[in-house]
Amino acid sequence: MIDPEETLEVAIKKEDGPTRTKLETRVHGRIRPIGVIRSTLKERSGAPKQGYEGAPDAWLDITESAADGLDGLSAGDEILVLTWLHKSRRDVLKVHPRSDSHRPLSGVFATRSPDRPNPIGLHRVIIKRIVKNRLRIGPIEAIDGTPVIDIKPVLFVADF
Repeated sequence: MIDPEETLEVAIKKEDGPTRTKLETRVHGRIRPIGVIRSTLKERSGAPKQGYEGAPDAWLDITESAADGLDGLSAGDEILVLTWLHKSRRDVLKVHPRSDSHRPLSGVFATRSPDRPNPIGLHRVIIKRIVKNRLRIGPIEAIDGTPVIDIKPVLFVADF
């Protein structure tokens, strides 16, 4: 299980091809989870592919250090929850969409596969309830123990 106070390390190295001037850029950063999902879903194999496909509600436990960031959120709000899909394979670049072997292989960037080089999950959910630093959200297909790396409000564009 991932400790929500644990830091996920991210390192990126870019190089141009061998015929060009070598450009080396290193971006080092740390993604510190702000919380963790507490769900009845315990294994990937038991989770629906998308939240709207029968996923349960779950608790999002926010760390004490990030709790002040909840100010302004209310029950009924739609939010985007960004997760680190900690059980995903990071060496996968092609998948059969929706794990259906009858469908042709596609690049992971054209799918919602959790297996990908940087396994960031994006979940659109509704806040059902807020109790101190805990949000009851759903529906969400993330499994129990999934680290949460950010929350963003869903923005609506008004027609003029």
